[in-house]
Amino acid sequence: MLDLWLLTLFGFFIGIIASLTGVGGGIFVVPVLNLFYEFPVVNATATSLTAIIFTAIAATINYSRQKRIFYKTGLILVITTAPGAYLGAWLATVMEERLLGLVFGFFLLLVAVRMIISTLRTKTKSKSLSMKTDSELIRARKIIIAGAGLSFFGGVASGLLGIGGGTLIVPIMVVVMGMPIHYATATSMFTMIFTSISGVTKYYQSNLIDFPVALILAAGTVIGAQVGAYTSKKISGRNLSIIFGIILAIAGINMVLKFWPM
Repeated sequence: MLDLWLLTLFGFFIGIIASLTGVGGGIFVVPVLNLFYEFPVVNATATSLTAIIFTAIAATINYSRQKRIFYKTGLILVITTAPGAYLGAWLATVMEERLLGLVFGFFLLLVAVRMIISTLRTKTKSKSLSMKTDSELIRARKIIIAGAGLSFFGGVASGLLGIGGGTLIVPIMVVVMGMPIHYATATSMFTMIFTSISGVTKYYQSNLIDFPVALILAAGTVIGAQVGAYTSKKISGRNLSIIFGIILAIAGINMVLKFWPM
């Protein structure tokens, strides 16, 4: 098992990734805690989601200064993501350890494949309605209803897997709701504050959170989130996304092998 102080370093890089992509960072935190620190998956999930609260707040502060958050739209999505996260957290507390580990491992593989394929097909643009402002989205009721309905499942994934939910919510914002990608990642981090708090509430009630570890992680992710938010408009994430995808695939394969029935 690695030294705990290394978690701050892990957290720093995870915070950069989370802020750049709007995914929350749990897709990296849970494998790190499970594979390197021997946390049971449900405890890793609970602790990851707790650290994500701090990451999301830090990124939101920076994105707010850049005026890239659709606050009204984000708050409407929270209406469904927050209860979804609580439900997901409850499911995690009743699922068998092996099943939860396999679900997370296969989820990582799916995210990795999607990330790599979408990155390699960068010339393919979203055929969305290109909503440019928060007010435009609020007036488009059908789009808001569709986005909120689908975001419920992003909330469930957040609570169940400790991932913050952005892995599903960002694509929903871009493809279904027509939100520009840079605004979608920023708004995702904003909604993640409330979504994560909802899931953490259930995990706290079940006494599954390792708060010292969550705070050690948060010390790194908060700084990393600021770096990611600051640089998000300045870099092209194509090669970085492919690298992230490969790392996720490796982590996913390791988790599947670890929990696959022998």
